[in-house]
Amino acid sequence: MALLTLFAFIAGAGTALSPCVLPVLPALLSAGASGGRRRPLGVVIGLATTFTITIVGFASVIDGVGLGDTGTRSLAIAVLAVFGLATLVPAVGDRIEAAISRVTSRLPVRGRPAGEGDGLRSGLAVGAALGFLYAPCAGPILAAVIAVGSASGRTVLVALAYACGSAVVLLALALGGRGLSERLRRAGRGPLLQRVLGTVMLLTALAMAFNLDIRFQTAIAKHLPSALVNPTKSLEDSASAKRELGRLRGSSRFEAAQTRARDAAAAGPTVGAGAAAGTRSSLPVIGDAPDFTGNQRWFNTPGNKPLTIAALRGRVVLVDFWTYTCINCIRTLPHLTAWDARYRKAGLTIVGVHSPEFDFEKRAGNVADAIAQNGIHYPVAQDNNLATWDAWGNQYWPAEYLIDARGRVREAHFGEGRYDKTEASIRALLTERGDAALGGLARPARNYTPAQQTSPETYVGSDRAQGFVSANAPRAGTRVYPAAPSKLALSSFALSGTWTVDGEHAVAGPGAALTAEVQGKDVYLVMSPPAGRSGTVRVLLDGHPIAPAAGGDDVQGGIVKVGRQKLYHLVHRGSVERHRLELRPGAGVGAFAFTFG
Repeated sequence: MALLTLFAFIAGAGTALSPCVLPVLPALLSAGASGGRRRPLGVVIGLATTFTITIVGFASVIDGVGLGDTGTRSLAIAVLAVFGLATLVPAVGDRIEAAISRVTSRLPVRGRPAGEGDGLRSGLAVGAALGFLYAPCAGPILAAVIAVGSASGRTVLVALAYACGSAVVLLALALGGRGLSERLRRAGRGPLLQRVLGTVMLLTALAMAFNLDIRFQTAIAKHLPSALVNPTKSLEDSASAKRELGRLRGSSRFEAAQTRARDAAAAGPTVGAGAAAGTRSSLPVIGDAPDFTGNQRWFNTPGNKPLTIAALRGRVVLVDFWTYTCINCIRTLPHLTAWDARYRKAGLTIVGVHSPEFDFEKRAGNVADAIAQNGIHYPVAQDNNLATWDAWGNQYWPAEYLIDARGRVREAHFGEGRYDKTEASIRALLTERGDAALGGLARPARNYTPAQQTSPETYVGSDRAQGFVSANAPRAGTRVYPAAPSKLALSSFALSGTWTVDGEHAVAGPGAALTAEVQGKDVYLVMSPPAGRSGTVRVLLDGHPIAPAAGGDDVQGGIVKVGRQKLYHLVHRGSVERHRLELRPGAGVGAFAFTFG
């Protein structure tokens, strides 16, 4: 725990030096440079306090908002606007300072007479507002605190350490700004400086009111190197930090409950399709089903309106967490669509929760295309902020949770396979519900058995790339990579030519190539086209254009046409084989992640 607390402090300090703080920085410097001499301290204490309360107390930070309640953000913006006006118009500032002093007159500040203002109390108010706006800067360490969902001694300690790390750096910045402003005042520029500071605070509040700060944060995250956007990412993503975070967060909520229930349950046969209607299934109860929350759009529901667990009471429900570029998820879809067709009238409702891994998977049009392409007719919720994912404590793609007619989770399964057992459990819960005539089993259109001993999944973006030769490994920014080695070890990868890399993917430039020594029956790669047009990728296997018999579904004449952002099937063999694969993409084609089957 001590190690994680130290990591949290360092990560908090790094966050205060990252571009994420830029939308808050003008207000911080302006508030600290005006008012009493202790106002910078008040601002930083207020910011750290509300930031900690937001993380630990509300446990619902949402990307681009800060709190689930947008009214809190609006209140913070209003506070900034009021204090901006107070700074711009000294008479208004004097009245606000006096009002705050009257309210807190029974709380002397470090021996000063009650009611005597030194800027500390007004600084606390401004800082409290900024703390709510600073909350979206929370990184992976605080994401774990949020995922825990309840305050405890450990979560409070981690959040406080993170806030203190930020506070130290922010206080240094505020004092530096204060020192500069004092020099300007001594030079006779005090009145002008006061007007500038007040104007900056008002403009900051106005920009936040129109969500321009969110757009700014998004833009810098996309266009600046990851080392600048998140300078402590390597620390937060380190093996030591992940190990400590795992201890804090614990295992998946229903996974742990299911393990305990299975260990405690007496041996006995699961009720199957031939059991009498109303017979209780032996599947254990592992918890109440959380609701669907924080979703953007719904597909395949009447009027595309949201569903709720309560409204589905009386039916057996299967919740499937998936994303449309995940090959493991794609392979489960034929079984899900077959179960939907076979058992919907008998009382089964399948709900897909689309929880994206990449930014482009958040686009509703892309999700709609994937739903149509895969023949999905059951409801699908768009879970762009992973709100429903977190509510369920999920950690896997794909993941299936089976809910009985009383709204209780009875089974959880993670990953591919075990389809016969899942269908048996569906039938058992339908029988328990009172459905006697279930008929024969469902018949999926495809049944794919993953190969064993394949190359592991890897990413082409700099954040999660693994298995790359050091000289040819993805690094943030645009650079020319040397030619790939003539020989590569198994499951090794190499970029060559010009690539522009960010944390999520790499975009091909002149002479770009991606070479790998891979093993498996099938090779897949998530790719995106150049902006506004289609792109192509030449596929070579063992130094020659790939033969038609070895090409995947998306290869025609040795060429893949990249027309949209999706998972492309590059290689298909009848058995597990080892090959040297070389891809030569046209300029502008983006590569995200390899998977193997």
